[in-house]
Amino acid sequence: MQSAKDMPAKQREELLGALKVRFEKNTNRHKGLEWAKVQARLEAIPEKLWSLYEMERTGGEPDVVGHDEKTDEYIFYDCSAESPEGRRSLCYDREALESRKEHKPENSAVEMAADMGIEMLTEEQYRELQTLGNFDMKTSSWVKTPAEIRELGGALFCDRRYGHVFVYHNSAPSYYAARAFRGSLRV
Repeated sequence: MQSAKDMPAKQREELLGALKVRFEKNTNRHKGLEWAKVQARLEAIPEKLWSLYEMERTGGEPDVVGHDEKTDEYIFYDCSAESPEGRRSLCYDREALESRKEHKPENSAVEMAADMGIEMLTEEQYRELQTLGNFDMKTSSWVKTPAEIRELGGALFCDRRYGHVFVYHNSAPSYYAARAFRGSLRV
């Protein structure tokens, strides 16, 4: 797997260009923030830029959704209209993957997020994302599941239907072609 250190200059430039275009096109997601400051932060922390590249490469269309004044970090979420295509057909975590006897998916949502250097959205973050637009109208996304639910074999996922955000449960080993996960990254 490619690391931040071997990310070619051209790839970095293309990613920064795509992020800038998305930032300028969707100003409602980050009112009052300036791209120049975001870009300066990204260029100062190459491993975060690499994680954003992974979010982009897998179809997440990451964008800035906020700025944490206390930590001075910019917050990125996957903002693709539907769950990221390059992260679909995943069960919830490694334990779920190993429990499947047959038809195992290639990976799990929790492991893929960790490999990408990002966090899965929580239910609260997912609902916050939905205030910025209409996401997952045809797909669904795994969200970080509380330990007490996961210990009982379940996992949570969300979507938007009928103008409402729904939270559901499923067995953690399940996976579907229309379910992925959305991530967040603090830079």
